[in-house]
Amino acid sequence: MTRRRNPSKSKSYDWVALTVLISLMCIGWFMVFSTLYVENEPFAFLNPTTQIGAQTLWVVIALFAIPLILTIDWKFWFTLAFPVYAFTIILLLLVLVFGKEIHGAKAWFSIGPFSFQPSEWAKFGTALALASYLSFFKSSITARNTFIISIALFLGPALIIMLQPDFGSALVFTSFFILLYRKGMSPWVLIFGIGFSAIFIFSMIYSPIIVTAFLIFIGTLFLLFELDAGRRDVMISILTLLVMIFLILQKEYQLLLVVALMIFAIYFVLNLKEKNFKIIGLVIPLLTAMISFSYGTTYVFDKLLKPHQQDRINVWLRPDKCDPQGSLYNLIQSKMAIGSGGFQGKGFLKGEMTKLNYVPEQSTDFIFTTIGEEQGFIGVIGVVLLYTILLLRCIVIAERANLEFIRNYGYAVAGILFFHFFFNIGMTMGLLPVVGIPLPFLSKGGSSLIAFTLMIAVLIKMDMARLRSL
Repeated sequence: MTRRRNPSKSKSYDWVALTVLISLMCIGWFMVFSTLYVENEPFAFLNPTTQIGAQTLWVVIALFAIPLILTIDWKFWFTLAFPVYAFTIILLLLVLVFGKEIHGAKAWFSIGPFSFQPSEWAKFGTALALASYLSFFKSSITARNTFIISIALFLGPALIIMLQPDFGSALVFTSFFILLYRKGMSPWVLIFGIGFSAIFIFSMIYSPIIVTAFLIFIGTLFLLFELDAGRRDVMISILTLLVMIFLILQKEYQLLLVVALMIFAIYFVLNLKEKNFKIIGLVIPLLTAMISFSYGTTYVFDKLLKPHQQDRINVWLRPDKCDPQGSLYNLIQSKMAIGSGGFQGKGFLKGEMTKLNYVPEQSTDFIFTTIGEEQGFIGVIGVVLLYTILLLRCIVIAERANLEFIRNYGYAVAGILFFHFFFNIGMTMGLLPVVGIPLPFLSKGGSSLIAFTLMIAVLIKMDMARLRSL
């Protein structure tokens, strides 16, 4: 006779997530140690007044915090979700008045030799509050009030952070749209977001006239398909597109816009004759909004952004307009450091560019370059795999949760982790703008390390509730 296992005794922590968490923390410490290593001070990591010593202390605190967090009942976080959120909002407001300005942002509280950044804690508080709100109120995310309040919960702290100003940290809060999408938010919200982001990018790379002409051409396609177009009309559209590309190559931008408007006018009239008012009512306002956004983007960039803000966008999208010894220097050095590691890397403490501090902010935002130089392609792939595993475990924990609050919190944490990981690595390789987003567990800094340790450890503890009932 087979003995039935007692569910209460079969519970165990998600050891995969816990192991990856600790592994990333250890890798991070070694990489930070490498960037700050001084040959005549090999034991500086034991001195908390040094940078590496302070980081060592934070890692020790994080390691001791994990078992402590795992002893706290998950219901504690559910009960105090909104008080924690309110506390982090208060900290964000206080730092605007009493904070210390570093790198142009008033985003840190300084206490003796240590400092901490409230925006990192605000991500945790917002994840708890949004998860609690969406689980406590049973109305659908498609309901207007629920959607607006959900948006306000994470855009509120993001706007306060923008006042510091810290655009990178504020941008992370858009990751909560992943949770809203999982809850049933219309995919059109994401489509519109991606669409307007694409318009922003193309408006920075190309002339607004070119962007306008192609937007009009896309609008024409919508009008064409509403007419149940035949083969001839499709061929006309293809020929029009080829003509537009030819005019761009010839730099005849005014004529390009005229051609696009003429074709659009023809199909606009045809739709009017067939009384297709629904498609007209959709295309015209949307085109107007997108074209206005394109020109508005250019105006804001040229007239309102400060030079250093313009440089960040130019480095990303228009590097030909940047000074290789100025704004483009960081990215050039970052790419060189990553590429110089080759397949196996140069070895721990053997990276020349790391030793000579060629890459600015290498121990914080650009810590990934140290991995690329010293550990090579193998080390880079290893770190990427660890992040991927941790991200997947967050999603697995969320999906197998039998409580809505835990599922919501799991997706909120997964979104934050993915955004940091994807954006940080992307910016060090020049694929995304450099906006100052740390790499979780690897970048130097106690605020980010403790906040992410807290987020993941709390999620691992919440996973224990999957075999319980309320």
